[in-house]
Amino acid sequence: MERIRHALMDGKPARSVTLTDFEKDAVNHLCLLTMKPVIYVENVAESDLADSAINPNVKEVMNLASELQSGLVTISAQVESELTELPFEERSEFLNSLGVSESCLGNLIRATYSLLGLRTYFTSGEKETKAWTILSGMTAPQAAGVIHSDFEKGFIRAETLRTVQEGDVMLFRFNV
Repeated sequence: MERIRHALMDGKPARSVTLTDFEKDAVNHLCLLTMKPVIYVENVAESDLADSAINPNVKEVMNLASELQSGLVTISAQVESELTELPFEERSEFLNSLGVSESCLGNLIRATYSLLGLRTYFTSGEKETKAWTILSGMTAPQAAGVIHSDFEKGFIRAETLRTVQEGDVMLFRFNV
């Protein structure tokens, strides 16, 4: 507690203090806001989107985010607004003309999932395909349990085409 208090008094977030697992458990009940992960989202001009790191304001926020152990995603709200008005087929061409490969919203979602330690996998049946969010490091039975607790209890195996990666499609075999 004393180290966290000193960090807070110095204007630093509580997450900047290195804690053991025991210490984390001891202070977890305090629900300190500055222990929560943070992502800074910086809105830049359309012209700065492809190489936002040369923008002096972005550099300043990058340094701050690094110092505060936080994430940073640059977006252009103008570009995102324009994307919503374009037909789906034209969006990729528009982004390429700006020197970026995908919407900033996708980058923000990916950064948020990473910061929170989340992953997604998909299941697919005859009628639908569904996305499931799990914590990174979950075992296959735990991931199956996100669908239904019976899947975890009666877990036999999970089938996939390779080592499970973000966005994989999974088939769970179970017996209850």
